[in-house]
Amino acid sequence: MHIGAVMFFTTDSMQPAALGRALEERGFESLWVPEHTHVPSTRTTPFIGGGAMPRPYYDIYDPFLALNAAAAVTSTLKIGTGIALVVQRDPIVTAKVVSTIDQLSRGRFLFGVGNGWNRDEIENHGTAFGTRNKLARERIEAMQTIWTQDEPSYEGEFVKFGPMSQWPKPFQKPYPPIIVGGAFPYAAQRAIRYGNGWIPRADRLEHGGVGVVIKQFRDMAVAAGRDPASLPITIFRVPDDLEKLRFCIEIGVDRVVFSLPAEKEDKILPILDRWVEVKRELGV
Repeated sequence: MHIGAVMFFTTDSMQPAALGRALEERGFESLWVPEHTHVPSTRTTPFIGGGAMPRPYYDIYDPFLALNAAAAVTSTLKIGTGIALVVQRDPIVTAKVVSTIDQLSRGRFLFGVGNGWNRDEIENHGTAFGTRNKLARERIEAMQTIWTQDEPSYEGEFVKFGPMSQWPKPFQKPYPPIIVGGAFPYAAQRAIRYGNGWIPRADRLEHGGVGVVIKQFRDMAVAAGRDPASLPITIFRVPDDLEKLRFCIEIGVDRVVFSLPAEKEDKILPILDRWVEVKRELGV
């Protein structure tokens, strides 16, 4: 089981290059960055964590630029969007960004994607909240077409473009893993339909929680003709609880990602060192 970290990078936090080096030096697999373009002052949708929206949600750097800074000073660390809001991104521009960062990192990019929950933020981008899931599917399918064809075109309800040329193609073939984030069963279904992995919610890390839905997910994959081994599981925001982490290993979770606060090195490095000890005790 691989272990990575996720951070909301801001101007006041430890910076991406420094954290990337620190993670690679300690043997961690990956660094992930969430995405929010902005946070509207209106609040149609309550914050999923309850209460006020934390400041890092609207202070956060662009994920691709932050990840590229980390990739530039590392050689083995994987870099991932955790997650990119594809319903707020033009697919032609995003296809170019993904290909570029995958080339610059020499194939270390992981494309975590999601459809978002903040209605106000989504609708500021001209996206209808009620049809965002179909829009996301079309945008991802369109990007897959751009990455794999010399003269791609796409004709959907929301995404349409005629034959064109766009290079570079991604370093990874056919393209970086598309890891779909979201709850069971709908995000699981999307991961099986067009993804290369799933990020389920980790509300409960025990047999009655994520263990059950992961088994159901794998059964759904088989029923759809997908090999479950081609759909690795990544769980975000895991605690440094050895019992729960051993359970993740037991049920075949491929990657866990722990959260880091948007703080400076004096707060972050002790957390990393604690997780080094967790890695040692888990034997991963």
